[in-house]
Amino acid sequence: MFIDQIAKKFFSPKAGKDSNAKSLLKSISWRIVGTLDTIVISYFITGQLVMAVSIGSVEVFSKIILYYFHERVWENATKNKIDEPKPEYIRS
Repeated sequence: MFIDQIAKKFFSPKAGKDSNAKSLLKSISWRIVGTLDTIVISYFITGQLVMAVSIGSVEVFSKIILYYFHERVWENATKNKIDEPKPEYIRS
């Protein structure tokens, strides 16, 4: 629990907003889970461990990059637009 609080302060400098470093670490941890899943499924399909590891290793790097950009787009799409002024309408 204590380490979690330190990590939160380090990776989330602004309240309610994920940092780039946190998005990158989330990308890497998710890719580890996803790659293990791909290796297991590939092993069941092919029956060959070497082939399964080869398939898992090919997709790992591209999906880390794709997930990172997905996370950043999602962060920008869901943030509150506090800094933007509200439009004023002209009454006639």
